[in-house]
Amino acid sequence: MRAILMCFIVILSIIASGCSQEAAQTKAQQTTQQSSQLNNNKPEDHREKIVVSGEFIFVEGGSIISEHSNFKGETIPSFYIGQYEVTQKEWMDVMGDNPSAFVGEQRPVEMISWYDVIEFCNLKSEKEGLEPYYNIDKSNLDPDNKSEFDPIKWTVTINKDANGYRLPTEAEWEYAASGGQLSKGYLYSGGDDVNEVAWNWRNAGNNYLEGDWNWPAIENNRNQTQLVGSKEPNELQLYDMSGNVREWIWDWYEDEDSESGLQRVVKGGGWMGGENNNEVAFRGRFEASGYGPDQGFRLARNDS
Repeated sequence: MRAILMCFIVILSIIASGCSQEAAQTKAQQTTQQSSQLNNNKPEDHREKIVVSGEFIFVEGGSIISEHSNFKGETIPSFYIGQYEVTQKEWMDVMGDNPSAFVGEQRPVEMISWYDVIEFCNLKSEKEGLEPYYNIDKSNLDPDNKSEFDPIKWTVTINKDANGYRLPTEAEWEYAASGGQLSKGYLYSGGDDVNEVAWNWRNAGNNYLEGDWNWPAIENNRNQTQLVGSKEPNELQLYDMSGNVREWIWDWYEDEDSESGLQRVVKGGGWMGGENNNEVAFRGRFEASGYGPDQGFRLARNDS
C-alpha cells in the first residue's frame, strides 16, 4: 500500500516538475584505480582519483564550461562524488533496513526522503570514524521551511569543513554530471543519446515505449529501477547521473515563481520520467519529507 501511495505522489511531483512524460552489471564492476593513479586519457594538468573504498571519483575544481548547465562560468572547488547512486546494500549496511519498492542489492535505494538521506550521511560518517557533516535538530522546526505539506521540518545545518559524507550542491552535481573539466558539452550526463546513458520511461521496462509520456503504458510495461552502472558513464566515469532514480540535492528549489523553503532540488530524472528530466540542466523539485520509487541519491565529500 505504501509503495502504491508513494508512486501516486511521485507521479504528481513529476508532472509538477515539467514532465511531458537485469542487464548484467559488468560496467558497474569495473576495476577501480588507486587514488594516486592518473587517467592517461586526460589532458595534461587534469587528474582523476578513484578511491577504492567507497568508489568515489575525484572531481577537480574549476569553472563550469558546459553550455548545458544552469551554472555556466561559476567556479567549483574540488570535491569527491560517488561513482554510482547509493545502492540498497549500502543503505542496509548503515540503516539496517531496505525501504525500496524494487528490491535488489545493486539497485539504487529508493523510497527515501531527504531527511532519511541526511540521517544516513551522518550515520555512515560516524560508522567510519569521520566527522559528521550535518547538525540535525529534530526538536526545533526549521524557520526557513515554508512548506505546508512537510510535517517534519527538522532544522539541518552544516559543518562546512567536516570530512564526512554529504549531499552534493546543485552546482556541484551539474559540474560533475557535465564532466567537470573534461566536459564535452553533452545534453545528458555522458552523451546526447539518452537511451545510451539513462534509464528513463521509454527503456526501463519490458519493451521500448514509443509516443508521448504515458503513465498507464509505463505501469503496464513494468518499468522499474535497474542495476547501478549498467548504462554508459560520463567523461568522469560517473554512472546514472541521468536516469535510473532522481537524486536528492542539498539545495532548496528556487525560481521566479516559487518561494525558497518549499521544496528540495532533485536532479537527473528517473525510470518513470520523460527524457527532458534526464538533461543535466533540468531542475526537479520534491517535498523534503516526500519519497517515492524513483527517488534516490548519491554521496559527496569535501576534498580534505
